[in-house]
Amino acid sequence: MLNLSQRQSLQQKLTPQQVQYLQLLQLPILALEQRIKAELEMNPLLEETDEVELTQEQEEPESDDVEIQAAEVAAEAEAAKAEDGYTFEDFMNDDLDGHKATRQEFDDEDREQYPQPAEVSSTQRLLDQVKLLDLSPEEELLGEEIIGNIDEDGYLRRDLALIVQDLNLTHTLAITPEQAERVLSTVQRLDPPGIGARTLQECLIVQMEIGDYPAKMKDVALKILRDHFENFTMKHFEDLAKALEMHIDQLRPVVELIQKLNPKPGEGQFTAQQNYVIPDFLVERDGDDFIISLNDRSVPPLRINKAYKDLMSRRRNGTPTGVKDFIRKRFEAAKWFIASINQRRDTMMRVMRSIVEKQRQFFETGENLRPMIYKDIAEVIGMDISTISRVVNGKYVQTEYGVFELRHFFSDKLTTQTGEEVSNKEVKNMIREIIDREDSAHPLSDDRIAEMLNANGLNIARRTVAKYREAMRMPVARLRRKI
Repeated sequence: MLNLSQRQSLQQKLTPQQVQYLQLLQLPILALEQRIKAELEMNPLLEETDEVELTQEQEEPESDDVEIQAAEVAAEAEAAKAEDGYTFEDFMNDDLDGHKATRQEFDDEDREQYPQPAEVSSTQRLLDQVKLLDLSPEEELLGEEIIGNIDEDGYLRRDLALIVQDLNLTHTLAITPEQAERVLSTVQRLDPPGIGARTLQECLIVQMEIGDYPAKMKDVALKILRDHFENFTMKHFEDLAKALEMHIDQLRPVVELIQKLNPKPGEGQFTAQQNYVIPDFLVERDGDDFIISLNDRSVPPLRINKAYKDLMSRRRNGTPTGVKDFIRKRFEAAKWFIASINQRRDTMMRVMRSIVEKQRQFFETGENLRPMIYKDIAEVIGMDISTISRVVNGKYVQTEYGVFELRHFFSDKLTTQTGEEVSNKEVKNMIREIIDREDSAHPLSDDRIAEMLNANGLNIARRTVAKYREAMRMPVARLRRKI
């Protein structure tokens, strides 16, 4: 049996323009530059312009010429479409001379270019070293396969037997397990030493074996790493000294020597681009006030191409209908793109001004960060919390006290015994200071740290101290112990 019924529902729909604005809003400055360049290539009605208006001495194309050329392009497009299946839009993405417009040739001419040095990857450096070794062809092939399976930390996580098995089957070889162990040992002694180790213990042993250290200390260190590694990692120094029949003072320099070895030989390879942050905002002190600016100097000003705009507004019948329809669509797209860029700039500045106002003491002194959440900023500027999240995500600000991610200024709160609210990041700094000042021979437990913070007026539990300590990647008291 069929029934008819009415139902009311509330739905939220985003227009394509709103979606475009939200996408642009979450882009950091470098990604925004790439997005604008891509839009410039796709839309012929959109063009870069200098902030200074063009002088009258510069020649501008007559609209009649543009109309004739556009008609010729349309005719070429129709012929090409019949032959090759190209669409009219494919041709209108090109310039009027029939080739792709390379705006970079003109617009980047005056911009400073910073050439990046050629980088050789760590994998390639290892492969180059393998080629210099006295290995047979199959051993060299195995060495290359081992290097290809090394992870970012410099460890060989894949089972060596499986590597040998795959290599023997693929290339019809007969590499033995003993031969594979010799090749792996050779790889582990390349630069950096310890690369390709399967465990931390093996990594440290290799580094100690080939290192240039005093013979007596080296022998003791190898004995610790080979026979007493668990006591060493658990920092049971008294048991270690007893097993080695040494005084604790004699053990100290050996332990310090081992601790100087590199536990992650594959780590630390950074390129100039990976290790450089470009801030999206600049905040400068000007007396009792702050000057907030958006770091968008590399973002070109945009405008609608006047020649195409005039062509669309003409009422003569000489312009083909397909040309006018295309120009009208591209005109709307260019108009909304420019509006989205301007709206993005306005929203980001409003959010940054509110952050500076809320965290004024931090921007003045570099300390005393106040508790603040996204909702606090959203209520001030009258926007949704998701909009604040898009602005904050992946954005950085340069201040007098360093470059900070915008997320740094948002934190939960803890209440003191007097009712005052304190940012949890300030509490983390207190915990870090307490740990830095502790006696390394008798490190403080989480319970003791919680007692010290409560004595200073904070209401904090031991589990909260443990959570904050782990978030700062600080080990437990037992592992912080030193001789």
